[in-house]
Amino acid sequence: MSDSIIKRCEARGMRMTGQRRIIAQVIQDSADHPDVEELFKRASALDSAISVATVYRTVKLFEEAGILDKLEFGDGRARYEDAERDHHDHLIDVNSGEVIEFVDDEIEALQERIAAKLGYELRGHRLELFGVPLKK
Repeated sequence: MSDSIIKRCEARGMRMTGQRRIIAQVIQDSADHPDVEELFKRASALDSAISVATVYRTVKLFEEAGILDKLEFGDGRARYEDAERDHHDHLIDVNSGEVIEFVDDEIEALQERIAAKLGYELRGHRLELFGVPLKK
């Protein structure tokens, strides 16, 4: 990942209030894929004056600026991650909602071959697998 979310926002000329900085830092520090309610919980633990409306507005602003990626895993909640994270795909446990990030070189190569076979140069992709744990 390159610059921090705060630095990228500033580079785009965004006004970074104290509350926006806290929300940006919470997102930056997240190892998971939090939704707005979870971001609000984490941010308000750092600043009790932050409202859920502020988190919604800030997340929307960051998404529109290309700072965040919005992810929808079929559970009715939009989740977010830094748009400049290293490339990875997702496996979603449909029972628990757990999201597992992974990278597989064979899948990456296969996607490139498929695009080339269809006459395209692949510029990006998103892969989300939905599954249930195997019985053991």
